[in-house]
Amino acid sequence: MTLKQALNKQLANWNVLNTKLHNFHWYVKGPDFFTLHTKFEEYYTEAAGYIDQIAERILTIKERPIATLSEYLELATIQEATNNESPADMVRAIAADFEQIINESSELIQIASEQEDESTADMFIQIKTSLEQHVWMLRAYLG
Repeated sequence: MTLKQALNKQLANWNVLNTKLHNFHWYVKGPDFFTLHTKFEEYYTEAAGYIDQIAERILTIKERPIATLSEYLELATIQEATNNESPADMVRAIAADFEQIINESSELIQIASEQEDESTADMFIQIKTSLEQHVWMLRAYLG
């Protein structure tokens, strides 16, 4: 996989995940509503920042970021929400999606390092570090 392909896959994942986080934010119900409604908003705000950073990084290395919904859905390894998730299912899904992005970020970091693109590698090390903490907290929330 080329660096451009790896970056565009991450761009696709974050766009699908951003929509999924909005879905969960809007449709979460029950005793954990206030906690999860707020947490999902924090995550989609973070996702929006990553979307912009990744797209601008792709442009910076003189490549073209994908920019259509059909391209995002075609390349993403993150699945859309089903609208049938319980609050606990939502938390499990987000933790699993973050873990997927962590794993793919590790691959991307290796590709970027091999191409001596330390700026891209550093960007994804930071993203990966943030997501690792989120996964820990989400798993703790689930008990």
